[in-house]
Amino acid sequence: MLCASIHPYVLKFSFAARTSRGPMTEKTSWFLRLWDDQQPGVYGLGECGPLQGLSKEFGETFEKLLKEIADQFQKNNFMLPAGTDLMAELKQFFQLNKINREYSSVVFGIETALLDLMQGGQRTIFKNHFTEKKPVPINGLVWMGGLDFMLQQIEIKIRDGYRCIKLKVGGLDFEKECDVLNYIRRKYFREKIEIRLDANGAFKKEDALDKINSLKRFDVHSIEQPIKPGQPEMEEICAKSPIPIALDEELIDIHSLREKESLLNRLKPQFIILKPTLHGGFCGCDEWIKAADRLNIGWWITSALESNIGLNAIAQFASQYTSSLYHGLGTGQIYENNFPSPLIAEKGLLHFQPNEKWDLTSLFPQEAEESLYLN
Repeated sequence: MLCASIHPYVLKFSFAARTSRGPMTEKTSWFLRLWDDQQPGVYGLGECGPLQGLSKEFGETFEKLLKEIADQFQKNNFMLPAGTDLMAELKQFFQLNKINREYSSVVFGIETALLDLMQGGQRTIFKNHFTEKKPVPINGLVWMGGLDFMLQQIEIKIRDGYRCIKLKVGGLDFEKECDVLNYIRRKYFREKIEIRLDANGAFKKEDALDKINSLKRFDVHSIEQPIKPGQPEMEEICAKSPIPIALDEELIDIHSLREKESLLNRLKPQFIILKPTLHGGFCGCDEWIKAADRLNIGWWITSALESNIGLNAIAQFASQYTSSLYHGLGTGQIYENNFPSPLIAEKGLLHFQPNEKWDLTSLFPQEAEESLYLN
């Protein structure tokens, strides 16, 4: 019989993180631990980390919801999927056990814990070339802040070997943001740096196209979610923008395959950006990828401020597919109390080092004390 427990953990930023939605100093994730009562020492671990303002399930009742799901594992005698067609079996698992797939961060946590347990509880979610030492190309994220702070981050990222830089825009004076872009293009014209922009919906619909036209001169690869999701103007922006549009928040709360195909057919973006925590877990992202591929829409996968537990799962999931684009998986170093792991970001690549071990003593301190006592 499968058993489950919930473990909240507060992740603390190692710097003053700022987005267009405001500053962040910490983030709470809830970790779902699954094990078979016949082998309690072997467990799968999944991260449920909803984001305030984006996740439907965020709020005071979230922990209660997780505990109810953990109780379901005990009461309903859930069985592990067989593992022949993982995506189909995971969908069936949620359907048979009446777990709401609309709670994306919960779905992601359950999927990760299940797959981890199926693979022996070693934090191997998918066995593929990533876990066999083939790294994933990633972008370097530049956080919002003062002009000097942003320029310093850019210097460090490019010095460290990143060839794709992602900048948040819309939270500062627009002219200052243009100054940053101009600085990159003038100083690093020889390096062929790819620039991605993320507006997080911060542009006003009335002048979004004007701003995008102003940004064209900086040879921008794409701009993510220029206006808030759900607005009819997005269709015109996707059609007329001189810079390829990438949708992110626009995809949240779209759950059925028919709805996904309808949205992509209507808006016709050049790219979509997928976060398992926000876009229906692995199953939901798999549906988005297949729908995008049918319409020749590009895509990449990013983290949503998860710890190394979630980041590891997302990187392994991304490596299940073929994509030549940079993924947004360089967030492993943003927390001062993240879990030591085999993941390392280096020279614009995310590596998995099988010889390095996971250290989860801060998540399970009681077990660490018991182990120390026994030894």
